[in-house]
Amino acid sequence: MFRFDVVSIDRIYRAQTASGPRYAIERHEQWYWLDGDLFGRYHTGETLAGRPASLLAPVTPSKIVAIGLNYRHHAAEMNKALPDEPLMFMKPSTAVIGPDASIRTPPGVGRVDYESELAVVIGREAYRVPATRASEYILGVTCMNDVTARDLQRKDVQYTRAKGFDTFAPLGPCIAVGLDGSALALEGWVNDARRQASNTRDMIFDIATLVECVSFVMTLHPGDVISTGTPSGVGPLQTGDVVTVKIEGVGELRNPVE
Repeated sequence: MFRFDVVSIDRIYRAQTASGPRYAIERHEQWYWLDGDLFGRYHTGETLAGRPASLLAPVTPSKIVAIGLNYRHHAAEMNKALPDEPLMFMKPSTAVIGPDASIRTPPGVGRVDYESELAVVIGREAYRVPATRASEYILGVTCMNDVTARDLQRKDVQYTRAKGFDTFAPLGPCIAVGLDGSALALEGWVNDARRQASNTRDMIFDIATLVECVSFVMTLHPGDVISTGTPSGVGPLQTGDVVTVKIEGVGELRNPVE
């Protein structure tokens, strides 16, 4: 059973306004503008009538570190062995789009797949953080679609080109702050058909382990994203489709395909 009504957390949205991007908070079913520093001290400001229109990706990361084959059944459907340690690859910041923005399938690349994922948003600079302290460096979690040009992935072996196209990293709709990401229901939908259904407790490497492993390799800055892998059920997208990532307590990330 999905629950998107958890009210003991902050859901932080980034909206386009006449004066530029601005953050808003949904707290206890009330809406406010965010005052202060999202990555420092923030508080509720002016009350809003409801969720702002024109939502943007909730952060503009300097990098997205994604984790491959982090669900056993997905590894099986890709005919890959289970990894002994997290399999990392990167998606560029230029791939990021927000809710309702269009995923653009590049011409001539062949099959393009959706991959529904829970993404972790880093809240403070992190370098060589032990798993036991990982929660101190996490701002919250959000939805991500790790869009992948599957034929190019098979051709290239490494993932940079297949996963790095513009629009191939939808993020949103919000950052859920204070939400435990260890056991959340996750679904992927294409149009009216549910294609993926799992739970983050089925990840091979949990969130704390991923923060430790990634931060051992590279410094993570506030707003950077670790995307924690996709469950089984990945498949192709076609022009005209609408793909939706749903995560319990976070919400729904919806993007049309063109």
